[in-house]
Amino acid sequence: MDADAIVIGAGPAGLMLANELGLAGVRTVVVERLPEPVGHSKALNLQPRTAEVLELRGRLDPLLGRALGRLPAGHFAGLPVPLDYTPWDTRHPYQVGIPQDRVEAYLEEHLGGYGIPLLRGHEVTSVEDDGEGVTVAATGGVTLRGRYAVGCDGGRSTVRRLIGVPFPGRDGRISAVVVDITLKGRDEWVPSQWRLPQLTPRQGWVAMMLPLADGVFRFLFSGPEQQTLDRDAPVTEAEVSRALRATSGDGTELGELRWTSRFNDAARQAERYRTGRVLLAGDAAHVHSPAGGQGMNLGMQDAFNLGWKLAGEIQGWAPAGLLDSYHTERHPVAARVLAHTRAQAILMSHDEDAGPLRGVFTDLMRLPDANRYLAGMVGGLDVRYDIPGEHPLLGARMPDLDLTVGDGGTRVSSLLHGGRGLLLEFGDEPRHAGTASNWPARVDHRTARATRDIGASAVLIRPDGHVCWAGAPGEAPTDALNRWFGRPCRE
Repeated sequence: MDADAIVIGAGPAGLMLANELGLAGVRTVVVERLPEPVGHSKALNLQPRTAEVLELRGRLDPLLGRALGRLPAGHFAGLPVPLDYTPWDTRHPYQVGIPQDRVEAYLEEHLGGYGIPLLRGHEVTSVEDDGEGVTVAATGGVTLRGRYAVGCDGGRSTVRRLIGVPFPGRDGRISAVVVDITLKGRDEWVPSQWRLPQLTPRQGWVAMMLPLADGVFRFLFSGPEQQTLDRDAPVTEAEVSRALRATSGDGTELGELRWTSRFNDAARQAERYRTGRVLLAGDAAHVHSPAGGQGMNLGMQDAFNLGWKLAGEIQGWAPAGLLDSYHTERHPVAARVLAHTRAQAILMSHDEDAGPLRGVFTDLMRLPDANRYLAGMVGGLDVRYDIPGEHPLLGARMPDLDLTVGDGGTRVSSLLHGGRGLLLEFGDEPRHAGTASNWPARVDHRTARATRDIGASAVLIRPDGHVCWAGAPGEAPTDALNRWFGRPCRE
C-alpha cells in the first residue's frame, strides 16, 4: 500500500479530512486535479458549528487571524431580520467572514506536520476497488494503492461517476452570477464594511454586494438575462455593468473584473456515501444553492464526522457499523440543507410572487421560536444524531463548558484537541477511570468540576464532539464504549 487513505480533492472537505486522518496517525495522500491553488473563493464564511468544530482541534484562533471579520448573526435568504445564534448555547454565536482560499491555505500548511503529501496537477482517471484495497490512477503517470479512497472532488465528482453512484435530484431552475470586482464609483447601496448579505430585489432582479479586501467586492446577481444564458457561457464586463445599472445606484460603476462564476439552484445528493472501500464527502456527495452560506461548512463537517471513523476502520479497532454510520448520520443532514436552501432560493427569486412570501417570512423571523429554529438549522447547531437514550444531550453537540481540572481551568473543547473520545466525569471522585483504561489511545478520561450542571454525572463524547452516553451515578459507560470505540484493548 502506498497509503492507508487516498483523499481525492484538496478543497475544504478534502483538506479537513486529511488533517483529521493525519492527527489519528493514518498514512494519507491527497491528490488534486489543479496544479496550484486557484486564488479565489467561492465560499466566504464559517458557520457557528464549523467554528466549534475547528475549536475542538485548536484550529479556530489561527483562522480568526486570517478572517475579514465576524458577523454577530446569520441570515435566511438575505431577509432583513438577522438570525440570532445566542439561544443555542455556543461560544461562537457568529459567522466568521473568511474566504475559502484562506481556509484551504491554512489546512494545507498543516499537512506537512503529519507527513501527508499533496500531489497537485493530477486528474483521477480510474478508481478500482478489489475488496482488499483501492487503486487510483491519475494523469501524469500517477498510480496509488490505498486501503480506502475518499472522493472530495466537487459537485462534478469524477470519483462519484467512476464508482457509479446515482446522484438524484433536480437541475437548476434559477440561474445567477457571482463575480469579484473593483469599482470606479459607488453609491450608498455599496457597503463599506463586512456585513450580512442583504437581498435587494429590484424590478425583476435580485442582487447582493459584499466588501472583501483591498477594494474588491463580491457581487451576486440574477435577472432576466441570466436565465437565458448557458451555464458555461463566459461572464462579460458588459453583462456585469448591465447588472450594476439595474440593481444599484447611478454612482456605481464597474472597475475591474477579477473572477467570475455562474451557478444555479440545482439540488442533488448522492444515493450513498459509501461504496465498498470508496466514500464521498463534501460537494461530491451533495450540491445545492449557496443560499445561507452552507456549502463549505457542510463539507467540512462531513469530513469531521468521517475522519475518526475511517481512522478506526483502518487501524482495526472500529466496531461493526461504525464506518457505515457516516452515511446514516450525514446523509439526512445534507438532505435537510438541500431542502432549506431550495426554500431560500424561492424567497430570493425575482418572481413577483416572491415579494409577498418574503414579507410573510420576515414577520415570522421576528418570532423568537421561529428565529431560533432557523438559526440552529442554518448555523449547524441543531444537528442531533440518532443515538438511543433519554438524556437530552444524547446525539447532540457537547456544550463547551468551563471546567476545573485539579488546580487549573480548561474547557471541554481543549480536552478534545487530540482527536480521541473523552469520558468526562463531573465531581472530585473518579468512578470510571479503570473502565476507560481498557481503551487506551482511543478514549481519554478526565475528572473535572463544571461551572454548571448538565444533568449527568459523566458523559462520553465522540471525537467529533457529539455525546454518545450520559450517565447517572452507578451507571457504567461500558456498552457505549464498545459501541463507539470497539473491543477493549485489555480487560
